[in-house]
Amino acid sequence: MTGESVLVAATAIGSATVGGVFFAFDAFVLHGLAALPAGRGAEAMRSVNVSAVRPGLMIALFGTAALSAGVVVLAARSDDGVRAALLAGGAGAYLLGTVGTTIVRDVPLNDALGAQRDASVWADYVSRWGRANRVRTVAALVAATALTAALGR
Repeated sequence: MTGESVLVAATAIGSATVGGVFFAFDAFVLHGLAALPAGRGAEAMRSVNVSAVRPGLMIALFGTAALSAGVVVLAARSDDGVRAALLAGGAGAYLLGTVGTTIVRDVPLNDALGAQRDASVWADYVSRWGRANRVRTVAALVAATALTAALGR
């Protein structure tokens, strides 16, 4: 396996891993928290948001972003147009759809929930955060798929 293939494979695995974490939140974690009384659900989510900022998730999320930047360079250097499109599309989906949505939507919503102790904001938070989380989940899984397809070229 070449160095380029290792980079693409590692980025695909990172994208799939992050997508899986976000999928778990969409599939059952957020639903479980939303089923709690508003004050308890919001309190639990605040705790999750603090716990999420640990090396495991941060390395997976932002390490994959760094790898994606390298994949963009590979795409720009590729002589195979289809492979270049798969590489650029996969890296772009991850960087814009996953990391971009996390920074622009999910983190500000988390910060607002952390600052707000009024349980009345909980239902709106769940709805808005859930939509943004689905965007970043799909983007990460699209990235993993595109990058895996590029490995076959």
